[in-house]
Amino acid sequence: MQIMMDIGTTVLDQLQKPTLSFLLGGMMLAALGSKFEVPQPVYKFIVILLLLKVGLGAGMSVRDADLLSLVIPALAAALTGIAIVALGTRALARLNGVSKIDGMATAGLFGAVSASTLAAAMAMLDADGIAFEGFIGALYPFMDIAALVTAVVLGRMSAQHTASQNATSDGTVTMGGGTGGAAFHVNRELVRGILVDTLRSPAISALLLGLALGVLAKPDVVYQSFYEPLFKGLLSILMLIMGMEAWSRLSELRKVAHAYVLYGLTAPLVHGLIGFGLGLIAHHLTGFSAGGVVLLAVMAASSSDISGPPTMRAALPEANPSAYVGASTGLGTPVAILSIPLWVWLANLVIGI
Repeated sequence: MQIMMDIGTTVLDQLQKPTLSFLLGGMMLAALGSKFEVPQPVYKFIVILLLLKVGLGAGMSVRDADLLSLVIPALAAALTGIAIVALGTRALARLNGVSKIDGMATAGLFGAVSASTLAAAMAMLDADGIAFEGFIGALYPFMDIAALVTAVVLGRMSAQHTASQNATSDGTVTMGGGTGGAAFHVNRELVRGILVDTLRSPAISALLLGLALGVLAKPDVVYQSFYEPLFKGLLSILMLIMGMEAWSRLSELRKVAHAYVLYGLTAPLVHGLIGFGLGLIAHHLTGFSAGGVVLLAVMAASSSDISGPPTMRAALPEANPSAYVGASTGLGTPVAILSIPLWVWLANLVIGI
């Protein structure tokens, strides 16, 4: 009973913080039918600034970081992304009304990372005085790319397998290659294309640019005078936008199986536990901080809202966007953000903050 009271107190306290309160405020505005809106160019500008800030901070920390202390968490991040896609694909395949390709696309988005959710968690930890490694932002691409590549490769291999079963009498196939070697060649080219497209996406590009500038240049002055003071204010507006977007996306779930509602509500918590567990291993191996474990859990619990959807639309055009975007943005994102206090509480219980 005391544990439940402690969790409830922690969650209530965090709901009163600007990050979560602005998210709930945006959902309330959308629910009430408000005409309030933030122009799309402004939204994109805010996202780019936040990602540059995260990248710059991570890059400046990487300069002084011990290689081992960075490699182990990065490996944990990549493994988390792959594990989430593998688990999600299996789980969704067992649910009624979910096609195999839609399940893989959905699992891919849930395995990838939400930059805004990560930024929100970092702001919340800063506000509570919880320390974490500055290079955390550098872990974003490892989990994001690993998850997207895994989901799309599995999806394309599934499509090729289906096509090979529909081979014509003369040995040709309707899609892909008929032989194992040809299929391997197609998949290798596919992986290369996904990597290039993902690295060129606005979110990853901004993050990697900030990371490179943080490592190779000396942006400390502009970081402290421009990016740092703007961070929390811009984040609050982003949370407002995300709250409104999440509520509007809920209507898309009416077009697909109810299984996506179940998955969207429960998957972030299961995925967060996977990230938390691997972060705990990194903690014991390298001294990875409790705050770092929390942020790895948050990245795992989040679902991609920037780089993922366009990647899936391009690489898996057969998949239904109403299913994977509705489940991730409409349900997954709010649940992931609202679960941040849970990971803080769990880290304090297991590690001590």
